[in-house]
Amino acid sequence: MIEQLSVQHLLGIKDLTKEDIELIFRTADNFKDVINRPIKKVPSLRDITIANIFFENSTRTKLSFELAEKRLSADVVNFSASGSSVSKGETLVDTVNNILAMKVDMVVMRHPEPGAAMFLARHIKPNVINAGDGTHEHPTQALLDAFSIREKLGRVEGQKVVIVGDILHSRVALSNILCLQKLGAEVMVCGPVTLIPKYMSSLGVKVEHDLKKALAWCDVANMLRIQLERQDIRYFPSLREYSMLYGLNKRLLDGIGKQLVIMHPGPINRGVEITSDIADSEHSIILNQVENGVAIRMAVLFLLAQMRGI
Repeated sequence: MIEQLSVQHLLGIKDLTKEDIELIFRTADNFKDVINRPIKKVPSLRDITIANIFFENSTRTKLSFELAEKRLSADVVNFSASGSSVSKGETLVDTVNNILAMKVDMVVMRHPEPGAAMFLARHIKPNVINAGDGTHEHPTQALLDAFSIREKLGRVEGQKVVIVGDILHSRVALSNILCLQKLGAEVMVCGPVTLIPKYMSSLGVKVEHDLKKALAWCDVANMLRIQLERQDIRYFPSLREYSMLYGLNKRLLDGIGKQLVIMHPGPINRGVEITSDIADSEHSIILNQVENGVAIRMAVLFLLAQMRGI
């Protein structure tokens, strides 16, 4: 019997079961072997057309999805909202329906509004993959992060993971919390009081405002970017003060007295949330995250295509 996901769209981690996540990881293991061999393509999605529809700027996620699609031999259509009819008042559904009229089979979408991917999935037949919706979820980032922890430490279950930084504005944080908890990890968030949502404790995560204490507790530290573009008011006095209190540097890490795994979803504000000597050190698995992102996205695309009998 062929193993299948329990969902037809990847809209958020909250919709996935533990078994779904483990199936994605096993499939990604196989695809990671593919992308590390001399011939890096497989014909798994040949004759399938995938539209990448990005209503927000993106570099890493968009490139990662496009590379994953091409590694699977899919035909790829890229759409950017800037300079499109969206700026002329065209609605989301109209935009996508026009693209679907070109016989697209799957849609990967990033949108600034929370819930946009779910809204789209209700109105179109092709599979929808959420590549980030506002400050809500970013499921493939959470999957690749957990996959990277599994690869580095052997398992996710039982690991202590702290997510540090701008929790309030981060779609990565919520998806990571849900994914890690489903896999049996303990999760803590750390940052200024103004950047930790009040509902965090209701999710069953620990809350800490002292970075040194958080690092002493954890096995893995996932350092988030300060998202100034999403901040309409000042949440802390200055980047310099933030860096002094919540920036990860060699002196702080050496003082912990144990080996930690350091992660970052990118892009890195070097010298703010993490210094270059840590980002480029043996503690860091940041580049592993980038490589694993392609394998995870290949797995998601392949498994969702199976759901439709593609």
